[in-house]
Amino acid sequence: MTDAAAPSRPSPWVMARVLSIRDETARARTIRLAIPEPATHRPGQHVVVRLTAPDGYTASRSYSIASAPDGSSELELTVERLDDGEVSGFLHDGLDVGDEIEIRGPIGGWFVWDGETPALLLAGGSGLVPVMSMLRFARLHDRSHLLRLVVSVRGPDDLLYADELSGPEVTTVFTRANPPGRARPPGRLTVDDLRLIDLPSGFEADGIAYVCGSAGFAGAATALVEALGHPADRIRVERFGPTA
Repeated sequence: MTDAAAPSRPSPWVMARVLSIRDETARARTIRLAIPEPATHRPGQHVVVRLTAPDGYTASRSYSIASAPDGSSELELTVERLDDGEVSGFLHDGLDVGDEIEIRGPIGGWFVWDGETPALLLAGGSGLVPVMSMLRFARLHDRSHLLRLVVSVRGPDDLLYADELSGPEVTTVFTRANPPGRARPPGRLTVDDLRLIDLPSGFEADGIAYVCGSAGFAGAATALVEALGHPADRIRVERFGPTA
């Protein structure tokens, strides 16, 4: 994760215990952690995971929080495996239920949703993770009417959280391969796709667009939102780069 925001007084390093691990796709898994205190993150924030080898060598990477703050002492991270990834490789191959890892956070004050402002969320690939926290938070507090989520993904096998991406507030665009029965041909997200969306009430006046994904997706999606006439100062962008 790069484009990040100003720090929001992150907590010290703490030990988090792995409660469960589930595969989302062939290359991404969600790790549920028990943390010392109830989760107080804001939807869109991230934590830093630090691994320490027996010889004292450390490696750390930032991962977005996928779960909504719900008052429990648990949170979820979704980690995509990267080729030759030092940290992501361990989190996929070396981590078991009951293990402990070191984390610090929550971090970030820019790419966050306050739970009150109408929002359009555009996510490409693993850029879905932080905005999924926003969607889950909205659903938890009966505020789904405030959000519209547009997900751009290569094909059905690459879609994170597939079981949760139904409902009138979610639109999924497949760029390379469609699931059966989809009328829209595979292809990149377009401004016409966005024009078909019933935006939340009040979005045009004071809503915020959140764009998250690779540098290429973030640039293209930002241009599409601007083409709708949405002002640049109400677009928040989080660009994901390799997080090995």
